[in-house]
Amino acid sequence: MLSYRHAFHAGNHADVLKHCILVQLLRHLNQKEKPYWFIDTHAGAGRYLLDSEYATTNSEFASGIGRLWGRADLPPTVADYVRQVRAMNSDGQLRHYPGSPWLAHELMRTDDRLRLFELHPADHRFLERTFAKAGHRVAIRRADGFQEIKSVLPPPPRRGLVLIDPAYEDKRDYLRVVATLKEGLDRFPTGVFAVWYPQLQRGDARQLPEKLKKLAPRWLDARLAARAPGSDGFGMHGSGMFVINPPWTLAETLAGVLPWLTLALGADDGAGHELTTGDAG
Repeated sequence: MLSYRHAFHAGNHADVLKHCILVQLLRHLNQKEKPYWFIDTHAGAGRYLLDSEYATTNSEFASGIGRLWGRADLPPTVADYVRQVRAMNSDGQLRHYPGSPWLAHELMRTDDRLRLFELHPADHRFLERTFAKAGHRVAIRRADGFQEIKSVLPPPPRRGLVLIDPAYEDKRDYLRVVATLKEGLDRFPTGVFAVWYPQLQRGDARQLPEKLKKLAPRWLDARLAARAPGSDGFGMHGSGMFVINPPWTLAETLAGVLPWLTLALGADDGAGHELTTGDAG
């Protein structure tokens, strides 16, 4: 399915959770001198205009990054993420929002590499335009990231972060995420894998984290609900990030951040958060 465009949702509460965690994962990888690869299976357009027709259709960013933009009391982890957004908005007005590839590009070092996959023709064109001057550090392919991830694993430096972030509009995506992650771990068992997923009332969405927990001994599951589930059973009320081989410090960091984000982004009494970890030694 090629109907999904992330521009409609850029900067919403799900992006806040995803990108806060992504920044922390990249910071962790930067602590060692050895280079690494960032691999994004569903890269999108790379960056987004928040005053575009797409973004203003529902103005989802207003209840996400918009709620953080003018605050002076941001916790350090949230402040780090917001600084990356501010770097795209030098005039102080919130008009631009970075996608995951752009965040990675800005935080990675000279010897690190990005490998980006995007199947949607329009978003692929935007992605190429976004990184037109990036040089050899960035390789972009118009391809199905589920299928092509095996072509870049394991990365030559044997260090890397893989982001699996599909739209989930096609219910088969839930099965494909599990299969792709399993194959990825077979090829690159020491890699850091991050899977974003929506919190929905449908069964396959609720079951996905439980299936992911069976794939590796060490994992972290962080969830943020912005509102109570809809009475009609439809709509995304929250999201989660499932990380395999997370940094040892990530759980402690998120334990301090998730309660704050719940208060900052919560729309009603149904807002909440969960943080669980697994470690089989």
